[in-house]
Amino acid sequence: MPMEQYSKKQVSLTIALASFLTPFMISATNIALPSIQAEFAAKAVSLSWVATSYLLSTAVFLVPAGKIADIYGRKKLFMLGIIIFTLASLFSAFVPSIQWLIGMRILQGLGGSIVMTTAVAILTSVFPPQERGKALGINVSMVYIGLASGPTLGGLLTAHLGWRSIFYMPVPLGVVIVLFTLYSLRGEWADAQGESLDIPGSLIYALSVILVTYGLTVLPAISALLYIALGLLGSIAFVASQLKAKYPVFNVRVFKNNRVFAYSNIAALINYGATAGVTFLLSLYLQYIKGMPPQAAGLVLIVQPIVQALLSPTAGKLSDRIEPRLISSLGMGCTALGLFLMIFLHFETSLSYVLAALIVLGIGFALFGSPNTNAIMSSVSRQYYGIASGAVSTMRLLGQNFSMAMATLLITINLGDASISPSTYELFLNSSRLSFSIFALLCLTGIYFSYSRGRLRTGSSGENPEP
Repeated sequence: MPMEQYSKKQVSLTIALASFLTPFMISATNIALPSIQAEFAAKAVSLSWVATSYLLSTAVFLVPAGKIADIYGRKKLFMLGIIIFTLASLFSAFVPSIQWLIGMRILQGLGGSIVMTTAVAILTSVFPPQERGKALGINVSMVYIGLASGPTLGGLLTAHLGWRSIFYMPVPLGVVIVLFTLYSLRGEWADAQGESLDIPGSLIYALSVILVTYGLTVLPAISALLYIALGLLGSIAFVASQLKAKYPVFNVRVFKNNRVFAYSNIAALINYGATAGVTFLLSLYLQYIKGMPPQAAGLVLIVQPIVQALLSPTAGKLSDRIEPRLISSLGMGCTALGLFLMIFLHFETSLSYVLAALIVLGIGFALFGSPNTNAIMSSVSRQYYGIASGAVSTMRLLGQNFSMAMATLLITINLGDASISPSTYELFLNSSRLSFSIFALLCLTGIYFSYSRGRLRTGSSGENPEP
């Protein structure tokens, strides 16, 4: 598409607004769960599905949505995703039961998956390699601003206007994004035009992701191991089907032929797998062990995403000039250091120590996130941008689910059926320290994959290869 047809700043703004919207809704909805439970008298299992259904739906559609976008146009799919997400949010505000809300959350997840996979692909299509890292860094900043502001704004809306008001908020912003898309993205990107969607492969992928993700959410139940095992078998079947497909929904050969792509995705999986449970554990630590009210704990925890939001554009810009593997490896190391500091949390730990550890984590996340995404997106040719974006989003979701499952499993093993109370505080601290130790070791492993991925710009690693 001719560069004259759009303004890069307008494109960046449009994508940034969309990248803020979806994570904001995730964190804002989570803060409203107690109010939702009170109105519908929902059981704990049903309430958990308000969050789980969104994650499952998002994970299922990420890779197929990327392929569809590559075939039919990333702008079309992006706008469709925003429309679905906005309408599902609006309908969620009027649901008469918890079952209807879960249904709308599934639709929200569909729209969110389309937005996630097309947003990064559009930025990669618009910005040349020497400007791509900065654009992706701004995008990452907006994601974390959304995550950070969700609990605060969501809490205020829920307290003063009720939980349904949270679902009104995306509507005007969604309309603005659609209008911006129509007027600032005046071309189209369909670099795999003429290919077709591999429906059998998409179904196998969806079933495999559902089984693994659901299995992680029900740990430590024995049935969880069965679900995860079946999901892994399904993944093997998916790989086999993709090797035979004429137009695979995900070209698995890219993992064999493109070291940068393969190792960068593994590094992303490890990084998210080592960090997503940190906020959960620290929230419990601050409220139970340190006796902070939820609002005060939230203000402490917001430090990490604020640091990341401030530094991500700079980290992304650096990755345009310096090998991304160097910056993201440093970021993985900083993350490991932050997790190592968390291992020493105890009853008398000062607030300044917790804040220092969160700042180190924020620096690590910022240095790793956008440079690693830049490496992934810049390592494939244009017709695979949608698939590559879907792959890194899938790594993020699987890593997040693993991290939460690991943290929850270790708490359950240590506490059993007991709740967190003064008599079990020491057991909770032991499980948290063990989680942080495992997460830190994971990050040390991640440094290897991050650094060993190869050089992106010399061609030795196969920049923009044909898988």
